[in-house]
Parts: sequence; C-alpha cells; structure tokens
Amino acid sequence: MDFNEWEGWYKEILETLGFLREDDEKTAELLDKILDEKGCLTIEQFFDEMMEKKDTSKFIVVGAGPSIKKHIKYVKENYDLNDYLIVSADGATTAMLEEDLVPDIVATDLDGKMEDLLAANSLGSYFVIHAHGNNEELIDNWTTKFDKILGTTQSVPIGHLYNFGGFTDGDRAMFFAIALGCKEMVLAGMDFGTTVTKYSRPNIEGATGPADEIKTKKLIFAERLLSWIKENTDVKVINLVDIDK
Repeated sequence: MDFNEWEGWYKEILETLGFLREDDEKTAELLDKILDEKGCLTIEQFFDEMMEKKDTSKFIVVGAGPSIKKHIKYVKENYDLNDYLIVSADGATTAMLEEDLVPDIVATDLDGKMEDLLAANSLGSYFVIHAHGNNEELIDNWTTKFDKILGTTQSVPIGHLYNFGGFTDGDRAMFFAIALGCKEMVLAGMDFGTTVTKYSRPNIEGATGPADEIKTKKLIFAERLLSWIKENTDVKVINLVDIDK
C-alpha cells in the first residue's frame, strides 16, 4: 500500500481513536535520530538478507490472538518451515519462543515482553521497529539494544523510516511481508475477535480476557486492512482461523 492510499486510512484511524498525528510524528523523529546514529537496514538490504536465509515468496504471519498456540503447533506439523519466512507480531514472539520457534522477522512497537524480544533478536530475528505517539519512551529506552533493524512510522515516512501500510503489529506484519515480495501468506493467531491474550496484553489476569474499547477498534481496522489486501493484491491469503471453522 503506497502512502497516498494509506493516508485515507490513517486519517480515519486518528479520528476514530482520538490519536494525534503530531504525537506520531514526534516519536518518528526520535526513532529516525536514533537510527541515524546507530545504523539500520534499508528495505533493499533487508530483502537481500532475508533471501539469503530463505529464498522464498511464502510467509507465515503470526498474531497474538487466542488461536496462537494451536496454530503454531499446526504450522510446525503441516508446513515445511524452511520454505516460509516467519513474521511474528510483537507479543506473538513470546508464544513462538515457548514452542521453540524463532521468527525470521518481528514487527513490533516494543510493548511486548521485552526479555523475549531481546532473546529473539539475539537468536537471529530481524526487527521492524515502529514509532507511534504512545511508545516514545520505549523507542528512546530500547531501540539501541537491538540489532538488524528497520524503522517504520504510521505517518509520512521521513529519513530512515518507511511506511508500508498497516496499523496494529499484526497487519503491519502483513504489509511488511508484501513489501518483501510475499505471494502466499499464511495467517496464524489472527482471530480479530473481542478476546485478547496474555501475549498481546501481558498485564491481564489469566491466559485471555476481553478486549477493551480501543483494542476492539484496532482489531476492526486490522480485519478491514486484511480485506483490503485480499481485494487489492494478488497475494494468496490462508487464514488458519478459517480452517478451524
């Protein structure tokens, strides 16, 4: 999705959720400054390094929905993971590590379980770190702890930062896969319902809980963005949630 297409979505998201574009852009400027000093990957470098790992256009994108553990086990049993690049959405990384899987790529705004994000990075995961208005402190405190990173923003791309489309970690992971040439996308743990897990909301009591109003609205946008992908790209999308039905 190019930025002209994305901007219409972005304006609707800001209005619906009451977020401020200025806050997003302030954090984006901070992330760009950090990456300018630390160094980062371009999308071309990222693509080349992924293709050296697995020369494929097939991706598995893992979200943190209630079906996550069942779907991780399913893909381990039914897919040759050497043929797929695996992209985890932030907190889904914790569930993957628990099942002895290391994602190739993590799309994150850094609000997942930090020790697991750092562990995945040390085990070889590449990171797509996203700046928005609510994670300025996390960006400031943690970005320099990671290697093999590319930066994104949800506003106008500046400096070292890209905007491939997408809003939540899950749908941004989908759009990033498309930016890397994805032709087949298997979705795991992408339920888009009104239930959240401890992987997306570490502070909840128990394994799952009800999504709050903001989270529910975010998931509605995520599902709509997935529909846009299905209708406007030639990517073959397989959502394992549909197989469960």
